[in-house]
Amino acid sequence: MSILLSVSISLLAGLIMTRLFKKFKLPSVTAYLIAGVLIGPYCLGRLHIGGLGFGSMGEVESLGIISEVALGFIAFAIGNEFRTEDLKKTGKQAFVIGIFQALVACLLVDGALYVVHRLMPNVLTLPQVLTLGAIATATAPAATLMVVRQYKAKGPLTKLLLPIVALDDAVGLIVFAVSFGIAKTLVSGKLDMVSILVNPLIEIACSLILGAVMGWVLTQLEKLFNSNTNRLNLTIGAVLLTSSLSMLHFNIGPVEIHFSSLLTCMMLGTVFCNICPLSHDLMAASDKWTSPLFAIFFVISGAELELSVFGSLSIVVIGAVYIIFRSAGKYLGAFVSAVSVKCSPQICKYLGITLLPQAGVALGMCATAMQLGEQGNLIRNITLFAVLIYELFGPVLTRMALTAAGEIQPMPDHVKERRTHKLNEAKEMKK
Repeated sequence: MSILLSVSISLLAGLIMTRLFKKFKLPSVTAYLIAGVLIGPYCLGRLHIGGLGFGSMGEVESLGIISEVALGFIAFAIGNEFRTEDLKKTGKQAFVIGIFQALVACLLVDGALYVVHRLMPNVLTLPQVLTLGAIATATAPAATLMVVRQYKAKGPLTKLLLPIVALDDAVGLIVFAVSFGIAKTLVSGKLDMVSILVNPLIEIACSLILGAVMGWVLTQLEKLFNSNTNRLNLTIGAVLLTSSLSMLHFNIGPVEIHFSSLLTCMMLGTVFCNICPLSHDLMAASDKWTSPLFAIFFVISGAELELSVFGSLSIVVIGAVYIIFRSAGKYLGAFVSAVSVKCSPQICKYLGITLLPQAGVALGMCATAMQLGEQGNLIRNITLFAVLIYELFGPVLTRMALTAAGEIQPMPDHVKERRTHKLNEAKEMKK
């Protein structure tokens, strides 16, 4: 009962908040996140009134399976952007920009935090600097996808944006594995080349192979059904199965075999959309089914944001440096690389702004950083601080950038008139 109540409260709170924030023209994802903060353990949850909010972080974490499922479907939808016909046009641009902007963000954050380390060596250590620089590479695909869907953004910037966000995950995994491996070596004094180089490459390879196999299996199974309803059910089941398989983790000698849920489900969507002739219709139907799931996911994400990080001046100062230089790295990296591959002026100008949101992947990285012991606590708190800021303001900036680029169009007058007419008819019927 408690889990069902939490899910229903999350969905209703999120939907109500979108109505309250509608006049401010904020993206729905921002409203969902704010709703989560309000019903989270740091606001209404403090009252410990059943059904009014999450009384503790444990209650929020009990809904973790919903977040895992939602991320699977988000990755599946982003994988749909890797259609062969589109990649022929934008594949090279996405590849160059995706790698370059991530590396520039990492280097700028490393450089800025190294200066902080030299000024305050007792507060920020070199292993922490390297780890935070690597975390800076990650971009949140969920918030970006939600903004694109809500406003039906279309155009060259949008077509380039989603593949870059997907590629960003793979780049981030490699950079983080290498940087974190060096950080662990500095802490322990033991060099482990398997952890630094072998494990991240195996993780990426295994994730892509598993996703490709599941995409092929899903396409073959779709041939057994003629009903679109059954095909949709099969698609949903395949995403759920792939998400669960990506949680497997085992060792073969010194080598760790594990998977990235985002990469696995992205590859599932990529293979499926390229070899299944019915993928367009099924993806459209899947998008409608997942709408409430994504709403709950973002409300839960908002409830997970720890407001306690504002209580430490050192966290705020280091977090501000991290945010400023990561933002500069994402923007400058995207701008320079977009110019080098001859993108249009609109893409060069606005692409970097759309890459600012940061959440799930970064949080996963900071969870791994807890292996550094006490030093991991500072990394975790700074990442939480940055995620809080980026999640609340990132979607708004993404919407503004897509609007300025001309890829979010205002609602046509005839649509407004039709909606107003229907609303007036409903009022007349009530009378």
